[in-house]
Parts: sequence; structure tokens; C-alpha cells
Amino acid sequence: MIDMSKPIGPTPLDRPGGLLGQPINRVDGPLKVTGRATYAYEYREPQNAVYGFLVVSTIGKGRISAIDTTAAEKAPGVLLVMTHLNAPKQAPRGQGTVPQLASDRVQFQGQPVALVVADTFEAARAAAYLIKPAYDAEQGAHDLAARRAGAATPKPRNGTSPDSSKGDIDAAFAGAPVKIDVTYTTPPQSHAMMEPHATIAQWDGDQLTLYTANQMLPRGTQTVADTLQIPKDNIRLVSRYVGGGFGGKLQVQPDGILAALASRQLKRPVKVALTRPQVFAATTHRSDTIQRLRLGADHEGKLQVVAHESWSDNTPGVDDFETAAMATRNIYATPALMTAHRLATLDLPVSAAMRAPGEAVGLLALECAMDELAVALNMDPIELRIKNDAQTDPAEGKPFTTRTLVPCLQKGAELFGWNKRNAQPGAVRDGEWLVGMGMSAAIRGNPMQEAKASAAFGRDGILTIRSSMTDIGTGTYTILAQIGADMFGLPIERVRVELGDTKFPPSPGSGGSFGANSTGSAVYDACMNLRQALVQKTGLNSDGAVFERGQITVAGKNVPLETLVGDGMSADGSATPGSSRKDYVQQSYGGHFAEVGVSEVTGEIRLRRMLGVFAAGRILNAKTARSQAIGGMTFGVGAALMEEIHVDKRDGWFLNNNLAEYHVAANADIPMMDAVFVTETDDRSSAMKSKGLGELGICGAGAAVANAVYNATGIRIRDYPLTLDKVLNGWAKGDEGQRSGISPSLSPSPG
Repeated sequence: MIDMSKPIGPTPLDRPGGLLGQPINRVDGPLKVTGRATYAYEYREPQNAVYGFLVVSTIGKGRISAIDTTAAEKAPGVLLVMTHLNAPKQAPRGQGTVPQLASDRVQFQGQPVALVVADTFEAARAAAYLIKPAYDAEQGAHDLAARRAGAATPKPRNGTSPDSSKGDIDAAFAGAPVKIDVTYTTPPQSHAMMEPHATIAQWDGDQLTLYTANQMLPRGTQTVADTLQIPKDNIRLVSRYVGGGFGGKLQVQPDGILAALASRQLKRPVKVALTRPQVFAATTHRSDTIQRLRLGADHEGKLQVVAHESWSDNTPGVDDFETAAMATRNIYATPALMTAHRLATLDLPVSAAMRAPGEAVGLLALECAMDELAVALNMDPIELRIKNDAQTDPAEGKPFTTRTLVPCLQKGAELFGWNKRNAQPGAVRDGEWLVGMGMSAAIRGNPMQEAKASAAFGRDGILTIRSSMTDIGTGTYTILAQIGADMFGLPIERVRVELGDTKFPPSPGSGGSFGANSTGSAVYDACMNLRQALVQKTGLNSDGAVFERGQITVAGKNVPLETLVGDGMSADGSATPGSSRKDYVQQSYGGHFAEVGVSEVTGEIRLRRMLGVFAAGRILNAKTARSQAIGGMTFGVGAALMEEIHVDKRDGWFLNNNLAEYHVAANADIPMMDAVFVTETDDRSSAMKSKGLGELGICGAGAAVANAVYNATGIRIRDYPLTLDKVLNGWAKGDEGQRSGISPSLSPSPG
């Protein structure tokens, strides 16, 4: 077992010239571009499948007083209509259970109220529209600002307290010579992944198989077992390819449970896919937040106090909260530090993790507040951050495994040409466009998890690696293949990786940026155990054994692997973080730099160029890492400029519940963008000495854009997203504009 309680020493993966770190093309790429990669709705193993279609509530809160299914039951091809009146018994909703159609209560708009199953998708959909629920509607709560005062302290999340405090906050803030007290708001957001949620359920006696879209299969198996009240060993989940998740597929969603219930009743495989509007409401989304930041510093820019309070919301009975202030505990040194989270109960769909939960929205606020402090100090914002870089964890005093924030900021400033920035807002123009630069820091936790994997050689000489780990588009198939190839000196074509199946060794799955570190370490351990078994089989001294070109070299003798494998050899491996996460604070770091143009005519904001510089331990694949970083940065641009679920606060409707009206950043929104990496290894992080990267790119990215908008216009917008109407309103008010040299008439002053 790999136990990261102690630093890992030299490993075969450190050997120069290996595949690890190289920009290897995705090994699953040909399958995807030719349409041969199988996604949840496309598996052909289940034969004679039928089709389910959801009916969802049209009220935001209340109860179903009656539901007429007569016409639907008589419709052509219909095999089953399931409602709360005839749904099989399930466990009550609780921690880890997600019963469907369990009562007549409606908690939010978009909640499933019926399932129609027919012999074709079209027949099921047509019959679904024949169902006529009647409701006793109740007035619900749908506005976080209105419920802010009554928000409560949530339960600890993943063992971490929602609140922290060090020093006398009030006294430090009162005595700080330079200070700001500002409030930022972020809206609800949707994961908007390409593949909608879908499941094919099949029973074989008491054995259930779900071909589904899920990021964390062992946890999903437990959820299904607890909800359906059947043994966990009777359940198999398969998710070989997942068309994007971003946290939206961490949990088992209604499609999985309803498909399983219907399949058991009909004794046939049942396929259920959610429509895009159903994905928005019937699954999960990111909560909106209200965040108050109080920062105080001396005249030289040294922080004396940081206070970060955040309010978010969730459905009744769900205590997950947006951990927006958590990153504030780790990023800047200060003698007085306070963070607090409060959770309001609203009658809205369930809020849950979305890419970089906490940091993504928390840094939107903190890093803009730091920019505001830099303006108040008349100090360069990079200088302010470097001056307050923390050498030990500010909240708990623990050491960092590495601390590479400053090199990221310095390298980014050099590459981006930060020295050419004009600090005076509104001073640079390009025709009708006001041009500004902004930057922000990035930080993201590195939470390795326990994982297992296996490695096996077959008679054909192919190395096969297996794990229930999933690949949600991040390149996991490729990275694990690179590890296996380097461990045995094989070309990558001789390594086969099989993932996304709970019949394989359990992995924590894809989420929290821990997938590659956790499962990769287990793969490394399995390969080390297999290497040892192969060397022992040679009968030679194992000291100094070298695996290269498909053979073992020991004491000057070369032994081809195929002569040792015989009918096949295999080994298992496992990895655990041990005490490393208790003894150290593990973080990945970055710096974002953005240049924007803002039209003085329309107020439109356009990104002109953007750079991210990151430190995430050893980079496992230069190509997929850069792709992940740029994808995260693109996500951040969307959060800054366009992404927002519009909630009708009268009845809780998600008004723009489709990809036509919920705008995500597209090609036209993203011009010149690049990501580079600072050289770093972390021997306390994992067997590969790497760190989590998938979510780092979004952390702080939107704040760099927002700070650039301020530099271009002199308008400080504290309500995300930064849309053109907010720019125009800022100019119309005149106060910010006049201070920056821009008049309310939208005409910038000369120079």
C-alpha cells in the first residue's frame, strides 16, 4: 500500500525520458471522435429495453391533490405509469438516500411527480403530456437576500467547521489605517454539461446493473443500495465514459432510481434520460451566494485583518452549503482572520457541488476585494499579494507541503506584460473600446482519497489496468496508461485501461480534483507489486532491476516479459493519504491575468486575452493538463460575464432552463487564452508527486476579468455576472465614472 503519511522517495516514475508528463494524445480519442465511445444511454448489453419519460412539477411548493393518469395508461405502447400512489417503497430521504415519487409533497419546481414507460421513447413522451396533476400550491421562499437574516450555521462539511476565527476581528478592523467593507453576490449556476443525465437499468434476478452517467461509482452504489433497501453487493454501476459532469453527476439522480424501480416491476431493461430543462431543476446546481468581505491593512499594505462571511441556500432537509470562505483560510497571512458560513432554507431545487465548490465563487469575491484594497492603498495588486503571502497556513499554523503562489504571480506578470498596465482606470482606449488589465490569485485544495486498482499481464503481453475510477473528459484513461507504460518500459499502445465499472477495484472517482492522484497512486502500487512478482520469477537478485523495451534487465541479463507472464500474472494495489492531510496543508496555486475591452457605446465587455500560470506538482500529461486549465479558465470567464440561472422569486421557476438562454462561454467569447505551469513536485501529495488540477483553472479566473473591467472603466461591479446593463448603470450613476475620469455621458476623457 502507498501511505502518504511520509514523503515518497525516488520512484521508477522519476526516471528521465519516460512518458509521464509528455503531451501524449488521449488514448480514448479515436473512440470519441468516431462515435464508438459508449455513453450512458447507448449501451447495447441490455436487450429489449423500453423507455421512460419524467413528468415534473409545475409549482414551487405544495402538494399533489390529485393526479389523473387514465389517458396516459391507455395511450399506445404504454407499459407503466408510476406516481407516488403506486411507487414501490423506498427508504426515507436522508443522508445518502434519494427516494423518488415518495409522497404527495412538492418541495421545488421541477421535482419528478410521475414516470411513464412505453415501448418507444416517442410513445412515453407523448403519454407523459397526458398526465394531469392537480396541486394545492403554497407560498414558498425563493429569495436568498430575503432569508439572509434567518440563515443558520450549517453542519460541518467533510469534517471541516463552517466557521473559523483567529484574533480580535472587530478591534483589528477598527484600528486598520486602510480598510474596505464590501459585499459581493454570485447567482445560481448550472453545470450545463454536454451529456444529460441518463440511465439504463437491468435486473437479473436480485442483481441490479445500472448503466449510468455518474462520477463516483462506489458512492453511487451505496446510495442506490440505501435508497432501494437492497444489499450493496447486489448492485453494479457502469459508467465507462461520462460526457462531462463538473459535479453534476456526483450524486445518483432521479433517472437512476426511477429506471431501477420501473425495470424491477416490468422485468425488462428501462432507459431513462432527462431533458435539458429537467437537468436544470431535477438534478443539482450551484447555490447563489452573498459574501461580505472586510479587509484591513497598514499603509505599507500588510494585512491586519481578513473577515469573510458567506450566505448560501438549499432545499429543506439538505444541509450542504457553498464553502465560499474556505480558501480565505489558506491564502494570505494575517494576524486576525475570520470566516463564517450561513445556510438559508429555500424552496428551490437541490444545491450541491459544482466545479471547485467554494473556491470558484469565494475567490470571485475575495480576489476582487483584494483589488479594491490595492486601489485604496495605491499599490500594485501583485505587490499586495506578494507582501501578504503566507508561509504557514494562516488559520491553523500548519506547514504547507509546497508554497508556490508567488512564483506563479511573478511568472504570469512577466509573460503577460503586466508592467505595461496603466493603473489609472479608463486611461487606455482602442477606438470605442476602453481597455483594462486585471489579475487574481488562485488556490485550490489537494485532497487525496483512498483508492484501489489492479494491473495484469495477459498472454498477449498487454498490460491491463482496472479501476472503478471514471473519466469525465479529464484524460484519466491516458494518464493511467502513461503510468503503466513507464512502470514496465512499454509503449503506450501495449497498455489497456478499463475504468468505470464497480466490478473493478474501488476508486473514489472523479471529483474534487483528487482522481488522478488517488487512483494513479493505486495503479503505481499495483504495478510495483507486479514488478516485484516478475523479478522474483526470474530467480535473479532484484536489486537494480530495470524495466525497459518490454524486458527486465537484472545483473546484465535481459529477460523478456512474455517469457515470465505465461498464462497471465496480476497484482493489486492501494493508496491512502494517511496522516498527510492532518499534518500538512496541501494546495495547488495559480495566477490569472486578463485583458478586456469595454465598449463605451454599448457597455459590452469582451475578453481580449487571458493567461493562467499554475503550480500543481508534477504535470502528468502536458497536453491534457493545459486543456484542463484552459477549460477551467473558460468556466471562470463564463461565471464573470454571463452564467446565471434566473429564478422567478414568486414561484421558484428556473426561467432559462436550456442552453439557448443559459449562456455558457462559446468560441466567440474566448479569444487568445493560454495556460503554463511552474515546475514543482510534491513528495507528500501522491506517488506521482502531482497535485489536483481539474478545478484549479476556474479558481479566481472570473475575478481577474472583473478586475480588468474596473481598470478599463472605473466601475466596480459587485454583482455577478458583469453584464452590459450593469456597466451602463455604473456610468449613469456617475460617481465611480467621475473618479476614474469617465463622464456619465459615456465619453472617456482624453488620455
